[in-house]
Amino acid sequence: MKISTLQFGEVECNPDLILKFTSGLFGFEKLKDFVLIKTDESLFYWLYSVEQPTIGFPLVGLRIIDDHFPGEKDHEAFGIVSFDPDPLKVTINLKAPVYINQDKKTGFQKILEEGNYSVNYNLFIEKA
Repeated sequence: MKISTLQFGEVECNPDLILKFTSGLFGFEKLKDFVLIKTDESLFYWLYSVEQPTIGFPLVGLRIIDDHFPGEKDHEAFGIVSFDPDPLKVTINLKAPVYINQDKKTGFQKILEEGNYSVNYNLFIEKA
């Protein structure tokens, strides 16, 4: 099956790689099937809707930011990235991570009640 994405153009998508989000993502609850795309040279993953491929979310693995980020059994935590032309204004949502199990092809998103996690955590900082 092929999907047409904004970031990568037309992408061949193996149906066995589709991730099922039974509750969708916040604001996109009707979209249940997604594919995770990662290029070798990028820090970012892309989570694209199979039902509506114009909907895609840039993600970053949260373990690279915080070794102790709250996990979920058998799921890897990702944060949704908000891009900006100014790299110092690129942020990640740590408050509502996306959890993905690539082996079982499942995922979900949840709001973290515990901890002081930001919705707009700066990914890059200027080094003096």
